[in-house]
Amino acid sequence: MQELKANVVAISPLSEFIFKVELKPEQAAEFSAGQYLQVVLGEKDKRAFSIASRPSQNNLLELHIGATAADAYAIQALDHLREHLKNNTQATLEVGLGVSQLREKSDRPIIMLAGGTGFSYVKSMADHLAEVGCDRPVLFYWGVKQESSLYAKAEMEAWAASNPKFNFIPVIELADDSWKGHTGYVHNAVLKDIISLDAYDIYMAGRFDMIGPVRDDFINQGAIREHMYADAFAFIK
Repeated sequence: MQELKANVVAISPLSEFIFKVELKPEQAAEFSAGQYLQVVLGEKDKRAFSIASRPSQNNLLELHIGATAADAYAIQALDHLREHLKNNTQATLEVGLGVSQLREKSDRPIIMLAGGTGFSYVKSMADHLAEVGCDRPVLFYWGVKQESSLYAKAEMEAWAASNPKFNFIPVIELADDSWKGHTGYVHNAVLKDIISLDAYDIYMAGRFDMIGPVRDDFINQGAIREHMYADAFAFIK
């Protein structure tokens, strides 16, 4: 873990309730694709967010913070960062946390699954894989409630177009009749598409109440627990 001071460069909306935060650390940040950082609000108050940047972007860190009225955890962190931006002061970060980073030495095909702003966890890995010229099959499933929440759809379609082994599969929970893709819960799209999950490295990010049942359903369809990765596992049974 690396403690850094960082300037808040910009805070901009990605959708109605999701904001991109750009942080410029005073020195290069050290992290692996798929790790997270903590924004330090106080000695005993640290808020964790996935790093959306790939590791080579170590001089500009990107966060995606979903801040709905019901999410005081995220809103308070966002307000804290806004104050630093307004006052041109530095935020304190703890960088390079988590144990669910990309396993680059593996040769197994990859499933990446994100619910909502869990997208930022997966984005870091997807961008890194593209940068290093990955030749492993990668299936990137991103689930949201409404199509308007696919704030990076065009970016990920371009990512998929960059490599014939990359596939981007958006999933809409509450789709209207014009949507032609997968609907419902994102992990059900995986279960529908893939008969057996035993061959895959699986990376997952989303609400804790989502990740537990997803893990169990995937194991029932052949996934190997030792090849499933989510930092939420440390906090759920």
